[in-house]
Amino acid sequence: MFDPLVSLAAALLIAGVMSALFWPGRGLIPRLQQGRRLSRRVLSEDALKHLYKREMSGRTPSIAGIAGTLHISLNETAQLVADMEADGLVRTEQGEIQLTSTGREAALHIIRAHRLWERYLAEETGIEEQAWHAYAEQIEHSMTPADADVLAAQLGNPIYDPHGDPIPTARGEIRGHGGQPLPKMPVAAVGRIVHLEDEPDIVYAQLLAEGLYLGQIVRIIESTPGRVRFWTNGDEHVLAPMVAANISVVPLEQPERFMVGMPESLRLSRLEPGETAEVVAISPLSRGAERRRLLDLGILPGTRITAEFNSPSGDPVAYRIRGAVIALRENQAQLIRVRRVEHEVEA
Repeated sequence: MFDPLVSLAAALLIAGVMSALFWPGRGLIPRLQQGRRLSRRVLSEDALKHLYKREMSGRTPSIAGIAGTLHISLNETAQLVADMEADGLVRTEQGEIQLTSTGREAALHIIRAHRLWERYLAEETGIEEQAWHAYAEQIEHSMTPADADVLAAQLGNPIYDPHGDPIPTARGEIRGHGGQPLPKMPVAAVGRIVHLEDEPDIVYAQLLAEGLYLGQIVRIIESTPGRVRFWTNGDEHVLAPMVAANISVVPLEQPERFMVGMPESLRLSRLEPGETAEVVAISPLSRGAERRRLLDLGILPGTRITAEFNSPSGDPVAYRIRGAVIALRENQAQLIRVRRVEHEVEA
């Protein structure tokens, strides 16, 4: 027997399902289509970055290389490149994939957005250094050229990102760091670190573990096919040449100016309980909110710090700073360079 209430309920259910699937802008199908379009745009922009970096390094790009960078199949990559060619972003000449002027402009915008965001994360937030790249990878695709200009102005129009990579200007101009790989430096040469490569992550993590940062002065002690040994900031470091090649340095003229008369220093974390030291500098590795906290605590060049006692676990350690006892974690104390003050204990 026909029941109008059941029919009405069924009709309403069908209408509800259809609305949930196809409602413009909010339904599941439009949202999936929008997600696919967004994913395609992100892949296209990531491919443009890859192609630009290949172009700058003088290496020929390939479908396989793009696929490996984007983590998609060769078939998907071939279709992506075909779509980019239809959009006027790339062209294929004699089997080689090349950027058009439009594609190069788009690539430079994405690179500019990425490096500006890394600079922002370094200077204005407390996000750890190894996470900057991943955060910037997520945000870069949502930035318009106008957004990038606003962020650049907020940061003082920086020329380089925190790793030393050049930040393209709004007009696409780039000023290279001019450095050379550390293993190419001759023994006894002195140079300044101008770039630390942040990819791959495992190599970058090793550079951070060594306490290296932009602006450091290095002197080559030994360079062989098996290892590169160098001195910097009072410490000796030994790296495999493959890892050391991720460090770029600019040779210094009159290196004695930079090596002679430099105060010997050590990390604050090296102080034993009861020892007093004077702050020489806070490492440039300390940035953003963390650096501001140390400055707010009065940790400035010339400040006296006494190691009072270790916690039961050994970390953190209590230090007397300007009359107050402050607990600092080991990773914080390692970023503070000091020189011991003999036979003197701060009151």
